[in-house]
Amino acid sequence: MSDSISNDERLRRWRLVLGESANEQLGDLVLGDADAAMDRALQALYDADRKSASGDRKGGLGASAPNVARWLGDIRTYFPSSVVHVMQKDALERLGLQQMLLEPEMLREVEPDVHLVANLLSLNRVIPERTRETARAVVRKVVDDLQKRLAEPVRRAVTGSLSRATRNRRPRLAEIDWHRTIRANLHHYDPASRTVVPEVLVGHGRRRSSLRDVVLCVDQSGSMATSVVYSSVFGAVLASMRAVTTRMVVFDTAVVDLTDELHDPVDLLFGTQLGGGTDINRALGYCQTLVTRPAQTVFVLVTDLYEGGNADEMIRRAAAIVGSGVRMVCLLALSDAGAPVYDARNAARLAALGIPTFACTPDLFPELMAAALQKRDLGAWAAKAGIAVARAEG
Repeated sequence: MSDSISNDERLRRWRLVLGESANEQLGDLVLGDADAAMDRALQALYDADRKSASGDRKGGLGASAPNVARWLGDIRTYFPSSVVHVMQKDALERLGLQQMLLEPEMLREVEPDVHLVANLLSLNRVIPERTRETARAVVRKVVDDLQKRLAEPVRRAVTGSLSRATRNRRPRLAEIDWHRTIRANLHHYDPASRTVVPEVLVGHGRRRSSLRDVVLCVDQSGSMATSVVYSSVFGAVLASMRAVTTRMVVFDTAVVDLTDELHDPVDLLFGTQLGGGTDINRALGYCQTLVTRPAQTVFVLVTDLYEGGNADEMIRRAAAIVGSGVRMVCLLALSDAGAPVYDARNAARLAALGIPTFACTPDLFPELMAAALQKRDLGAWAAKAGIAVARAEG
């Protein structure tokens, strides 16, 4: 802590961090009304497993819906949104409050975030009908916020990476890109006529079809929940761009093609079934049938590589995909979290095939796609971005 903080303020902070059990060590510290309310909210969550000498539970929210609703309101009142998100996530994990996500009254009190959406999607099959519209509204808010933050960087990166390929050096009059033409001919300025002599014409592309194909193949097992959310948002953004043709496939032990839902990432997300097993080999086999232009295809596999099917066959399929000319990358996670848990052996086997294998944060995904579409060295790109890349064994 900073030296400018007073001793009383330092003690106050430690008291809130350590809880009621620190009273004896910290002396007769009296909390104000707001601090006391914060302390009760923290105690209900983080002291729930702690018992007093008499055996009475010191914290906990109990099974009462009013208690949970009151607690959700309190933490939104006394803590910033970033802290609220952490406390809600901890409540779901520590106290098993998934039941509150099945009640519309509870959902209206929750602060929406990616982790909440992931939990809702994992409960998708058991959400009662009366809660479903509220759940969709919560998911819609998070998806809209993510699209506002991430859509423009993706469009800018993809458009920039492909712009050179769409330029036409022999344009008809209606196809001339005058801004680029003037810039390309500034050194041909004629002072006498006070004009630029356009020796080189630059035109808009006469593209008849998309320049690249993108296949997103996403593991929807429970451990990949937040990656599914981000992948769906990115898939919807890519699908809105004429420069690329995008396919979206999710898998557990079965494979589901959700390409037709890419127009609405909320519909897409509710089409997933989080929490199943994993058969990456089967998913790769299906995705092979989607590739019609290998040299123009970027294949993004999002999985922690814990294969429940045939791991050796999975590696052979990956080798065949790369051998056909497809640009393939494996993202061990597409989330804001730190280093993911993944199958290191399978990651090393993919790396040995020349498939870049690493985790990626959402903010870096646009740059990753630009590098992949430009056919740049993704390993070098990842190293420059400070991302640890899986290495081949030996």
